[in-house]
Amino acid sequence: MDKIQELKDQLKHHLQQAQGIAAKADDEGRDFTDDERTQVTEHMAKAGAAKDGLEKAKATATMRQALADLGEGVELNEKSGERRTPSGLIVPDAKASLGETFVKSGEYQGLLASAPNGVFGKDHRVQSRPVGYKALVTGGSDTSGGAFVTNDMRGLLVGEMAFQRPLRLRDVVTNLTTTSDTIEYVRQTSQTNNATPVAESTATADPGSMNAANGVKPESALAWAKVTTPVRTIAHWIPITKRALSDASQVRSIIDAFLRYGLEEELEDQMISGDNTGENFEGLSNVSGVQAQAWDTNLLTTTRKAKTKVRLVGRSTANAYLLNPADLEAIDLLQDNEARYYFGGPAGVGSAGTLWGVPVIETEAVPAGTGYVGDFRKAVLWDREQASITISDSHANFFIRNMVAILAEMRAAFGIIQPNAFVEIDLTA
Repeated sequence: MDKIQELKDQLKHHLQQAQGIAAKADDEGRDFTDDERTQVTEHMAKAGAAKDGLEKAKATATMRQALADLGEGVELNEKSGERRTPSGLIVPDAKASLGETFVKSGEYQGLLASAPNGVFGKDHRVQSRPVGYKALVTGGSDTSGGAFVTNDMRGLLVGEMAFQRPLRLRDVVTNLTTTSDTIEYVRQTSQTNNATPVAESTATADPGSMNAANGVKPESALAWAKVTTPVRTIAHWIPITKRALSDASQVRSIIDAFLRYGLEEELEDQMISGDNTGENFEGLSNVSGVQAQAWDTNLLTTTRKAKTKVRLVGRSTANAYLLNPADLEAIDLLQDNEARYYFGGPAGVGSAGTLWGVPVIETEAVPAGTGYVGDFRKAVLWDREQASITISDSHANFFIRNMVAILAEMRAAFGIIQPNAFVEIDLTA
């Protein structure tokens, strides 16, 4: 059996088992027994493990597909083990991070080899492209790059980087690639289904009255709009001294835990709140045709009615809710008339996994008091250039100051194919 399908089946099985136990207790108007509580906890833990495995399997499959799409255009260097496109771009190993690929690349290793004992002298050149700067990372201070150069230190681990939030929106939208700098796609704006049983015609002459009773077939309609969206560039960079650059493990951590993460965080923000002005995406919150769900009674009623709109008006199946952490907390803390938490309270699994049977993505990209639910397969992210790293001392007076710039950038476009498959939810009473 396909690994991804196997993990999907496991996830579905354990969620259904847990939901079945909960439904039985609800029908009987009682709390969980100790045995039921243990079973639910075990099923949710197994469901969580299956979900983690599924995300990893999907990531691996995506990378394999990307390599397959490149086909014979990728050349393998037998000596270094690197895979490169004809233009010289490194194709990352599915098991290696962007930072690890960078520090293992021939260019970076050659750069280190050109520096005696791995130390960059004041006259050493670092070639690539230029940019502009703000806060400088140096190697001589314990509040900057110097703190990285310590005895027997492995370096900053990616998981320990502060001020970073989990990013999951890319997991549920449709991910495609493009080789152009402009995307043209068709957006469905409405549909009219007039299908009906039709009687057999009884005469060859024009019936005059165009209706089903005279054997005339009704006409249905689909309305479309051509949308053009440009590929946008998301980028940022940091300055760093050549002394700090000499510590490869720290450079890898900076790339993986800060530079690349920064691109992905801004990408998620743009997919939700981009206002389609200047270089911004047209984000979900600013697309015409997205449905609206007003506040109705309470959080649970409101979110459930929004899901119904996706089904009845959008003719789609919702595959995710997007909720701000503050709103998700409010849902977790909901209690019945006897002060019992609906989602198990402190000892329960909470609502973070699903809400009304639909996965929940907790994200600060959505402002508190607003939520979204929809079929995110009808939101498309086109990758033009995946995250890339460039390093150079050819900026301003960096060359004579023993400084370099590390630039991270990506190019992508985003579009909503069917706006009414999404609902913006007002979560404020």
